[in-house]
Amino acid sequence: MELRQLRYFVTVVEEGGFTRAAARLHLAQPGLSAQIRQLEKELGQPLLDRSNRSVTPTEVGRAVLPYARAALAAADAVRQTVDEHSGLLRGRVTLGLVSGATGRAFDIASFLADFHRAHPALEIALTEDTSERMQAALLAGGIDVALLGPTGEQPPPGLSWQTVIDTPLGAAVAPGDPLLTSPGRTDVPLAELRDRPLICLPHGTGVRAALERACAQAGFRPRVTLEAAGPHVLAQLAARGLGVAVLPLGEEEPDVDGPLRTLRIVEPGVRARIVLAWRATGLPSPASRALLDRLREALPTTPLGRQDL
Repeated sequence: MELRQLRYFVTVVEEGGFTRAAARLHLAQPGLSAQIRQLEKELGQPLLDRSNRSVTPTEVGRAVLPYARAALAAADAVRQTVDEHSGLLRGRVTLGLVSGATGRAFDIASFLADFHRAHPALEIALTEDTSERMQAALLAGGIDVALLGPTGEQPPPGLSWQTVIDTPLGAAVAPGDPLLTSPGRTDVPLAELRDRPLICLPHGTGVRAALERACAQAGFRPRVTLEAAGPHVLAQLAARGLGVAVLPLGEEEPDVDGPLRTLRIVEPGVRARIVLAWRATGLPSPASRALLDRLREALPTTPLGRQDL
């Protein structure tokens, strides 16, 4: 009996078949089947029921499964302990990123390249999603660390975070917009946006949540007529006169085909944040801790707003 045979058996059970298991293990299906049959021969009992379209464990297979998983976990723990003493990190770590989270202030590609050079045996995955879904993924263990725009004022139970960017929101409009009738105007009261068509990030993002909270406190619902996943697209739509884009202030002027004026939203001022978030409960893996620590070192102090790191 070999550990790799136990790993193959567990993978087939988890995937419900040999084809998907072989793809996950990067093996040829005949070789995988042969290894499982060799394991069954050594144990003297069939572990898998192959009579249906979906492969399922037999009664013996179900009894063996928890012990196989425990053996694999123990072997992984041995390897991880040795790696910790040698300074080598293995495994997989996932970073979640909300679209437009850091703009031009933080080069995520360079960061990941440097992190990979420092930990070449570690598999690094990057995923983009809304802040709301990433908060849920953090709690479920689907991602390890995330840069997101929080949808609430405080972290939900089970999460911790530190503010990276705290910046006011502005209203970006094309020349000739009614908001620009006063020469030299630099801000706009939130109430003036009550009946205007707004262009904003979708539900589940921190900017959208901050806008909706402020509008609710002012007694109206924002009239969002266009949504886009990235601030750059919002700016492009506003530059063509399709509405008022609600954007974080402070970055370089958006690269659009036409001129764009941005007014700070006041009375009340509306702020949006980007936070570095992670699970608060349970000890993080050495890989996720290394990623979190490196992000704390790498995230820059920018002119976009307060830096709490």
